[in-house]
Amino acid sequence: MMFTKAFGLLASFGAMASALPTAFETRDSNSTGGVEIFNNMGQDIYLWSVADSADSSMITLESGGKSYTESWKLNSDGGGISIKLSTTPEQSDVLQYEYTLVSPTIFWDLSCINMGSTSQFSTAGFAVTSSDEGNCPQATCKPGDSACADAYLFPTDDHATHGCPESVQMTLNLGPSSAE
Repeated sequence: MMFTKAFGLLASFGAMASALPTAFETRDSNSTGGVEIFNNMGQDIYLWSVADSADSSMITLESGGKSYTESWKLNSDGGGISIKLSTTPEQSDVLQYEYTLVSPTIFWDLSCINMGSTSQFSTAGFAVTSSDEGNCPQATCKPGDSACADAYLFPTDDHATHGCPESVQMTLNLGPSSAE
């Protein structure tokens, strides 16, 4: 994932990688953090939560405000997690919510790198908020903004990576009610 490259310090944690869990799993500490994604679009959304392999199952997030919740997970290779969102089951025109847990911080971003300029996500808008607005930045891509400054558009858009306390609960709203 592009945003993990921004953290050269993660390379110094290589020795710790062997201590990380060997499976893609939910963190079982006292942390209650995670992300909830709401589909406010007029169509189903398809999502995949991907770690170091692309073998995750597709989940259909139905329209009408239905949601998907994920507690922060650890990646067995020490890297990040990408929740890939698409309006088609073929993973075309993908919006990504990416995160990496480096306790006590969760680093996250939105990536539009794999979205076209006419993406339905850009047309509808999307926004990330948190339960800890004082210590955690938000990101908003308003309807029609295909060059959203709050998201990765190119692999070097490192300004779009944010850090929050790992106990934070993030909310990603997809659709008109999220970013107007």
